Order: sequence, then C-alpha cells, then structure tokens
Amino acid sequence: MDPVVGLDVSKGESQVQAFLNKGKPYRKSFSVLHTTEGLDILLHFLKGVEEEAGIKPSIILESTGHYHTPVVQFLEEQDYLYIMVNPLLSHQAKKSSLRKVKTDEIDAFRLCELYYKEELEPYKKRGIQLLNLRNLTRQHETLTGLYVQAKLQFHSILDQVFPEYKGVFGDLYSKVSLNILLKFRTSEAVLQAGENAITDKIASLCMSRSERWAQERAKKLYKAAQRNPFKNIVYQSHLINLEMYIQMLLQYQEHLANLDSEIDALAGEIEEYKILQSIPGIGEKIAATIISEIGEIERFNHPKKLVAFSGIDPSVHSSGKFTATINRITKRGSSRLRHALYMAVLCGIRGSRNKKLKEFYDRKREEGKPFKVAIIACANKLIHWIYALLKRKETFLDLV
Repeated sequence: MDPVVGLDVSKGESQVQAFLNKGKPYRKSFSVLHTTEGLDILLHFLKGVEEEAGIKPSIILESTGHYHTPVVQFLEEQDYLYIMVNPLLSHQAKKSSLRKVKTDEIDAFRLCELYYKEELEPYKKRGIQLLNLRNLTRQHETLTGLYVQAKLQFHSILDQVFPEYKGVFGDLYSKVSLNILLKFRTSEAVLQAGENAITDKIASLCMSRSERWAQERAKKLYKAAQRNPFKNIVYQSHLINLEMYIQMLLQYQEHLANLDSEIDALAGEIEEYKILQSIPGIGEKIAATIISEIGEIERFNHPKKLVAFSGIDPSVHSSGKFTATINRITKRGSSRLRHALYMAVLCGIRGSRNKKLKEFYDRKREEGKPFKVAIIACANKLIHWIYALLKRKETFLDLV
C-alpha cells in the first residue's frame, strides 16, 4: 500500500482526507483545529492510517503563507514525511473535475489524488538561520515601503506650510532637519525665535558639526522664513498632520536602523552571504535578500530550477505548427528574488562595475534586444553564476 493524507490548510484549521492506496479513500473527511488538542486528534488519526496500511502515511499539503507553520512543525516533531505542493500545481489539479465545486473537503480529496498522479518530492526543510534572515529582509522591505509613503505625504503637507524649508539642510529627512522642523513648524516660529536660538538648537542636535555650520543653517532657515509665502494662512490641521508625519518618519528611521543592524549581524554569520558579495554590483542588502529568498542551494539540483524559482524563465506557447515568438517571463517565482536580481544587474552594469556582465549586456544590445530583454538576459546569466558559486563554495574571482 501507499497511504497518503491530504491536508487542506486554512486559517486556524485544516481539512483532513486519507487514502490507503490509489482510488481507496479511508474514512470520511473531517476538520481539525491548529491547537494542541486538534493536532493530537490528527496524530491519533495518522496512527490509525498507519495501523490499517502497515506503513506510515505521507502527508501532502499546499503552501499557504504562514498558516501551515504549526502543522509543519507538528509533523516534523512526530517524524512524518510531508510534501509541500505549490499552490499553482494544486490549483490545476482542483480544476480537473468537470463540476465546478469548491469546498475544503473536495480540496483535501484532490490533494490525495494529486499525490498518485504526480511524482512529488518530499519537502526539503529550510535552516532556521536563513528563515530568520528572510523574515528580517521582508520586514525591512515592507517598512521601507511605508517609510517612502510617509515621506511623500510629509512632502505634500510641507508644500502647504513651509515650502522654503526644503533648501535649508542638505538632507531634508535627516534627524537634525526633522527635529528642527518639529520645533519650528511655521515661519512665524522661526522669526520669533531668532537666529541665535536656532543656532543653539541645531548645535545641540548635531554635536559632530562645528558652530559655524550651525550658524550657516540657522541663517538659511531665517531667510527661508522671510521668503515663506504661507505666513498668515497656515491651517491648524496642517500643523497637526505635519507633526504627526515628522514623528512617523523619525520612528521609521529608528526601526529601519535597528533592522539594518540585525540583518548585518545575522547575515555576517552565513558563508553564502560573503560569497554573493564577491560579485561586483551586489551589496549588503541585495546579497541578504538573494540568499534569504534562495535558501539552501541544495534545494535545487539544476540551475534552470533556480531560474524558474526566480520567475525569469521565458513562457512557451506552441500549438500545432504555430510557435509563439514573443514570449514574456513567467513571473511565477519569488517576486522579491526577481526584484533583487534586477537591482543587482542595474548596479553591475552601471559604471561597468561588473565588467563581464556589462560586456554581456552590450552584446545583447548590439544584437538589437530592447533594454528590458537585455536586463532579463543579464539576470538569467547572474542567477547561473550565483548557482555555480554557491554549489562550489567559491568567490566570483575564482569563477572568472
């Protein structure tokens, strides 16, 4: 016999269906909660399947974000072999029926049928260190997006309150600049305080700079206040929103700085991280994102599988005598890995940092390839280099 148990995982619970062999369902489908009691019920059921079939059943489930995490952890503790299925593959299996019916019971049933139809490989467990790094890099990306949105909103409000302030400091979003604006939010506040008070405030916020630098900034701010067109038509709601966004920006900067230090500390312990940094054009953040999204290179036994995982493999459409000549990339893999590769290529060809990649890019352009096509070709070349380096445990100089 070849028993299998299909789990249709959802938020907080899973639908369970077992097969003793192909075409031989075992008992009725039922639901278990992702709690200690619920997982104990699942374990008792798995033991029953094992007694009936004579061997331990395999478990098949589809990847569902973080909802499957407690189930996977439980299966690992109980030493059960489980297969994690790509949702795209399971979705196609669920569409095989002529009837358009979608329930959790049927989904679990289809997963069991998929086990007998396809040659599926057991899930290769990922290391906790790389998983932690992946979580940190994804948090950093999400927080950076929120930070950018807050900057745009802050910029639009500043245009309605104190537009002349933008030229006072070299970096409008530096801590000194934001704290000064938090203290003097209107031109009237600046004019009432005077240059000396502003100079003292700037000097206290930036101890590393000279007194002369603080005086120059204070003088610029005083002149900007005199030129400000919104002297008597500033709404109180604008000032409240300006204060709120300044505090948000300062908090985002603090959180991002903490994440940066955590990422650097964790990534510095990973050998593959240093290998990726040997490739010209790949810096600290890009290297951390690429290695955390790829995970253990042993998960891929061929570079084309890594290309497909990144979603930059070309789609193919052929029917009869017709074969499409204009094909887009599939974009079915990791979007974060794909974006990191794109940024790595841009950094590599800019200023010819990566001479081998720049030569390859120029050759593609000379062949008449559009910019985006040439960039994707470079990303494909880069992912092949990454695969070879990680497999051999060599640096880019060794490969060249």
